[in-house]
Amino acid sequence: MSAVADYLREFRGRSPPAVGEKIAALEELYNKKLYHQLTVGLREFVKDEHFNKGNELITFYKKFIMDFEKKMNPLSLVELLCPYVTRQFTNTEDALEFLKGIKGKVKESDEAQVLCLTSMGNIKLLTKDYPATKEIIEECDELLAGMPGITPVHSRFYELCSNYHQILSNHNKYYKDALRYLGCVDMASIPIPEQRERAFNLGLAGLLGDKVFNFGELLQHPVLESLKNTPRQWLVDLLLAFNSGDIKRMNDLKSYWSAQPDLVANELQLRQKNMLLCLMEMTFARASNNRQIKFDEIAEETGVQVDEVEILAMKAMSLGLVEGTIDQVEQRVNMSWVQPRVLDQSQVGKMKQKLETWCTDVTTMEQLVSKNAAAIMQ
Repeated sequence: MSAVADYLREFRGRSPPAVGEKIAALEELYNKKLYHQLTVGLREFVKDEHFNKGNELITFYKKFIMDFEKKMNPLSLVELLCPYVTRQFTNTEDALEFLKGIKGKVKESDEAQVLCLTSMGNIKLLTKDYPATKEIIEECDELLAGMPGITPVHSRFYELCSNYHQILSNHNKYYKDALRYLGCVDMASIPIPEQRERAFNLGLAGLLGDKVFNFGELLQHPVLESLKNTPRQWLVDLLLAFNSGDIKRMNDLKSYWSAQPDLVANELQLRQKNMLLCLMEMTFARASNNRQIKFDEIAEETGVQVDEVEILAMKAMSLGLVEGTIDQVEQRVNMSWVQPRVLDQSQVGKMKQKLETWCTDVTTMEQLVSKNAAAIMQ
């Protein structure tokens, strides 16, 4: 204990007055063995701006925290160390060795191990060791599979996954994991500039992902609010156009999105995607007993040639976006089902109209049965 006291006295003596007061308070809690209160105090202490530079926290861990770390909650211990202590290492190999040692100390907690692994994954990602990053993601996934519900470490895991997929330009997986990450964090904790960057990257991934045909969840997420009334507002408008299969609106916005290299390079795929979404919207907008759509109607709405409508419908069916049959003789598509989606306000309005029509039909049938009940019973 004397070694700890000597270190804290020396540390306090060379620290700014405000930091010195915090060290004295931590020492008092340590001497009283109030480890819960000490843990709470440490979590605030390591966030002090004084430690944004230098490597003092590494020494602080080795000469103070190590003395009682076994008495701490494993997850709380790792939350102290990641990223506040680990970011002070100037050598990535030293940081990885440090994290491996910590991971070995918290074996009884899957959550703490995941937190260690995600920190190791972020280091591997920064050093462009993508195979090692993938292995860490897979190890984390196995640990998380055994946890009930959403835990405090899920956000760190999804953040690592989304960063990994973004670097590798895997738009589908990035879109899924980035949305999961945002679903696990408090938006107020994310600075506005970061919100805007995440919203922009998410929007691009949604448009470029060849398996993403549902933008409703993103359009309803508050992160998109950060783009409104900014020079990137056009992306929100473009997402709305895709969500409703509005090809005219997509063309109207071309002056904006044509300045984005990724979108220009994939213009043909984007147009094909919007045609598929347009066909989905045409199916959704019709009543279930009125989904016999003529080739001419589809051609007019989607902009494809009449002789290409059959290919478009087959593509939509093969992707599981719609179900139905194609009548080549009658030149029409008989739709029986459309993939469920998160609806925006205009689509909810269409659903409301359908329900009102259904209620009217049921009422009419009820009145008809009531009126003719006597004749039926005879």
